Amino acid sequence: MTLRHSPLDAEHRALGASMVEFGGWEMPIAYPTGTIDEHLACRQRAVMFDVSHLGTVRVQGADAFERLQSTLTNDLHKIGPGRAQYTHLLDASDASVADDIIVWWSADDPEQFDVMPNASNTDGVRAAIGGDDITEQRAVIAVQGPDAKALAATVIPDIASLGRFRVATLQWDGVSCTVAGTGYTGEDGIEIAVPSDVAAPLWRALGNAGITPAGLGARDTLRLEAALPLHGHELGAGITSLQAGLGWVVAWNKPAFIGRDAAVAERDHGISRRLVGIVTDGRRPARAGCPIMIDGTAVGEVTSGNFSPVLGHGIALGFVPPETAEGTAVTIDVRGKAVAGRVAATPFVGR
Repeated sequence: MTLRHSPLDAEHRALGASMVEFGGWEMPIAYPTGTIDEHLACRQRAVMFDVSHLGTVRVQGADAFERLQSTLTNDLHKIGPGRAQYTHLLDASDASVADDIIVWWSADDPEQFDVMPNASNTDGVRAAIGGDDITEQRAVIAVQGPDAKALAATVIPDIASLGRFRVATLQWDGVSCTVAGTGYTGEDGIEIAVPSDVAAPLWRALGNAGITPAGLGARDTLRLEAALPLHGHELGAGITSLQAGLGWVVAWNKPAFIGRDAAVAERDHGISRRLVGIVTDGRRPARAGCPIMIDGTAVGEVTSGNFSPVLGHGIALGFVPPETAEGTAVTIDVRGKAVAGRVAATPFVGR
């Protein structure tokens, strides 16, 4: 397989990043200071991630609203132009989540939507909604952390007033960029879609403003502390919105969307399992696929697990029987070693 490369690939290599394959792309996993330093920089100040591997499918025209409304689970009537919305594309047969998606509704053109699938799902999402794959035409830089907007505003001043889940077209050095108040870390921040040919100068300008480059390793530990789902782990084949605790993303009042009948049937019958947070004793983390035991009986498995740099111990997400209460003691089998833990409230770390 030929790996795809971000417009920022040369920037990452110049900074000494360790590169890995992710979703068909070669992307930075960490820079020389390491994942923990990058993670803490996001919680304490601000970091920037290259997330150009995410897809962008542009859907436009007089029927664009209805195409998305009749395909995806959430209700676009809840928002309007200049807003972003989290939503799901379901499998028609069992309502499992084929992809979780952010929709950016253009502030300038009410008939234009940029639909942001996960890296390896762009073709499937485009097949469901139509539109044009414009992924190669832009880079996307996510700036996240408590100081994210203040520092980014020294480069693009109007970012300072951009609200959460708002979308705007802003100017940088005479170039139009689409900026959304979205992110995947649990912190405040923005994501900037910039034309590919000027992505590198913008990346360097943000770095010069004091924003720390961070790789996909820190992005994963940050989203886990915030208990945000990752497709292929907490969402995907066989996993429904309701099982993942994301029933709020399904607009039950809509007359039609892909997978609606199966989703309603599960809602009415009741879920067979649910996603919970688990904290473990000590630094040894659980990993995806590890069995979760209650009173010596396997009841489910971990979907994501890691060491929490903020909390100083292991955290995990996993599926357990729906009646399992917060505080329930569990044991996780980590490569033959029993690791004690308990079901815990999420997010593990708040903003």
